[in-house]
Amino acid sequence: MTETIKRAQFTEMTQGTQEDWQTIGAAAMAERVGLAGRVLDHLRLLADEHGGFPVDRLQHCLQTATLAANDGRDDEYIACALIHDIGDTLASYNHADLAATILQPFVSEKNHWMVKNHGIFQGYYFFHHFGFDRNMRDKYKDHEFFDYTAEFCHKYDQKAFDKDMTTAPLEEFVPLVETLFAKPKHSIYLGE
Repeated sequence: MTETIKRAQFTEMTQGTQEDWQTIGAAAMAERVGLAGRVLDHLRLLADEHGGFPVDRLQHCLQTATLAANDGRDDEYIACALIHDIGDTLASYNHADLAATILQPFVSEKNHWMVKNHGIFQGYYFFHHFGFDRNMRDKYKDHEFFDYTAEFCHKYDQKAFDKDMTTAPLEEFVPLVETLFAKPKHSIYLGE
């Protein structure tokens, strides 16, 4: 027997009733409970995706998070380190933007800015090999989070390609991800 799921009855939003929107709101709340699981599932999709790098994209994310954890960073920062490249295969031309968008409701402005801009900061280590300006990040040199983001890339992101590194498994980060995505800090849906 197939379970019938209650749905709104409109064909255009202008026709929606209070009951329709209560139905949609309840479904949205139920769906949000699974957000952490969906993020973790997408991270798992990065396994075996090497993109020419010495380690696959999942291992790179795990190594970045492990380095941050071993350095005593807080849980929010570690989650950002884990998720920073989640968009590599889905948003190939703007992967940092995708990761930042996923994280934005749940993290501080500082960590959001770091994730959103880590791509251009990471370019310091390789842009010149493609004929680009490795100092492209300098356009942000007066930004309050410049040093914070440069440090993330130097201490964790650019060092996370070691085939021999002992890396924490994804399962070790599951509680941290579940806690982070359990409650947004800011969102238009919080009445901001």
